[in-house]
Amino acid sequence: MAAFVLAADVISKSIVVARMPDHQPIRLLGGLLTITLTRNGGAAFSIGTSMTIVFTAIAVGVIVYILRTARNLRSIGWAITLGLLLGGATGNLLDRIFRAPGLFQGHVVDWIELPHWPVFNLADSSIVCAGVLVVLLALGGIRLDGTRPLPEANSSQPATSDLDPSPPASSVSAPSDPDSPKSEYPEPQITVPGQAASADRPADDAG
Repeated sequence: MAAFVLAADVISKSIVVARMPDHQPIRLLGGLLTITLTRNGGAAFSIGTSMTIVFTAIAVGVIVYILRTARNLRSIGWAITLGLLLGGATGNLLDRIFRAPGLFQGHVVDWIELPHWPVFNLADSSIVCAGVLVVLLALGGIRLDGTRPLPEANSSQPATSDLDPSPPASSVSAPSDPDSPKSEYPEPQITVPGQAASADRPADDAG
């Protein structure tokens, strides 16, 4: 993706620089699109025209960061996004390095004009598209490795411990009340073997 964006940007700028200096702006689609030639010393859409060196350093930092991050990419969405950003940043960086008025101070070639919109190029378009995709991927919770964050467990409900020594409420019996009426069912009698036989045997006569 980065190679495609970079190739399209370099080729289109080369054609415009070769053909448009002595040519009037070309109006297409009834004036909806105009092909012209301007030189931009600032950022995208002619922002900050007096800070060429600063934007050059920023572009270098962005490219280095993307190249290091690409080793951990496992998401197609993020690969496309960073490819668009890398191709666009590299395309404009080449202009800042090699074009007039000087090394690392060159002005970017812009040639696409829309009504009520600053003149831009294909590199600017890819950077803007990458920014939109970054927002969408972030809202979707998609990480660079293609995974999504796991939902957090609901911690508002206390967990029940298996080691709780207290018995359930239903198993605790209230102390017996001597004044309470006895149950109609007799309590079971426990007989110890040998005790019942000795109790029923008549006592031996004395002497």
